Amino acid sequence: QVQLAESGGGLVQAGGSLRLSCTASGRTSNLYPMGWFRQAPGKEREFVAGITRSRVVTEYADSVSGRFTISRDDARTTVALQMNSLRPEDTAVYYCAASETGQLGVPTSPNAYSRWGRGTQVTVSS
Repeated sequence: QVQLAESGGGLVQAGGSLRLSCTASGRTSNLYPMGWFRQAPGKEREFVAGITRSRVVTEYADSVSGRFTISRDDARTTVALQMNSLRPEDTAVYYCAASETGQLGVPTSPNAYSRWGRGTQVTVSS
């Protein structure tokens, strides 16, 4: 089985930056797209960013495009999310997700991902 562990959340002022990291362990040879989702209190979980195994394709939610950057290491087991120009509306629990099946591009539905981390809290103060 695959386990995902996030790190890097915290409290930051608006306009600041944070870097989230997610490391996969276990049977990582069959990890395909990996991505980040977030969930704010009272809201549904939403797609933030994703990257294919080849790292050729990345996808971003409109709300974070131009501010967030997703990357994946050479071993394809660690995904990072660099978050710049943070806004109070970015406050949420951020979850790392991974798909164990081949996908065309980066899926944005949480249903396409079979493995999830426990989440890390990001709080942006105004």
